Amino acid sequence: MSWNPALDPHCPMGDEIDAIDTLIVPRARDLGGFEVRRALPAPKRQMVGPFIFFDQMGPAEFLTDQGIDVRPHPHIGLATVTYLFDGSIHHRDSLGTSLEIQPGAVNWMIAGRGITHSERAPVPERKKDRSKLFGIQTWVALPEKDEEREAGFEHVAKADLPVVEGEGKTVRLILGNAYGERAPVATFSEMFYADALLEAGTAIPLPDDHEDRGVYVLDGTVTVAGTEYEAGQMMVFRPGDRITVQAKTRARLMLLGGETLNGPRYIWWNFVASSQDKIDAAKEAWRAGDWRHGRFQLPPGDEAEHIPLPDR
Repeated sequence: MSWNPALDPHCPMGDEIDAIDTLIVPRARDLGGFEVRRALPAPKRQMVGPFIFFDQMGPAEFLTDQGIDVRPHPHIGLATVTYLFDGSIHHRDSLGTSLEIQPGAVNWMIAGRGITHSERAPVPERKKDRSKLFGIQTWVALPEKDEEREAGFEHVAKADLPVVEGEGKTVRLILGNAYGERAPVATFSEMFYADALLEAGTAIPLPDDHEDRGVYVLDGTVTVAGTEYEAGQMMVFRPGDRITVQAKTRARLMLLGGETLNGPRYIWWNFVASSQDKIDAAKEAWRAGDWRHGRFQLPPGDEAEHIPLPDR
């Protein structure tokens, strides 16, 4: 559809120039030949809306017979979405889901009270001379009333996601609602998550109907009120301010935010919860390793190994 003409860019002036509440420079982590940049949680910011984890994966290249191999591991209290720009990942989970995550598609895994999954390079990708992987993985903390719900999984193809475009901008809505559109994935709180491509010189206003809003610069250089921000930076803005991001060069942005939850969350390893007791219970369940009758099961077809509970 065409860009909504009612959403004309607004240029901050005067006191609005200091509109950024937090600037986050992600920490680079080497996961054994594969680098990720972690923007959330950050020392000065745990969440943006319900988004509590934000990792940029790659871009990376793998030689023949190599690729990512994330063994089965557990989650509670959150939902994940792995959004790819290049490459593919074979996802298996304890619900019996087995599919390849492809660029532009949404794979929404709801952990609830407990789920186990693995993420590995598909066999066809491993056989290439050089395979690539580039994407973003995010975790969305669930509202307290949904932390103990049953696990679930939802897949939406790239072609089924709303796209708003025009005037040098293309925005694909991944989750939630923004710019008059709503993504088809069923979420549990109000949020928005979008992949935005901007040609040089174009500008995009952030949705002003969400409490928390952030922008991650994936590629290129952008300005907010005359200040430049480069790839690999996340800006979090004050609630209520009208914000416009302008592309100095061709840029790709991840836009995210939503309503804040009823309180901070405890986060330990792959677990997110509203209380430490829930974290401790999940730790003991994973340590026990009762895959047949316990709280966690291993993904069918990927049961030969798992990631053990960390010592701390």
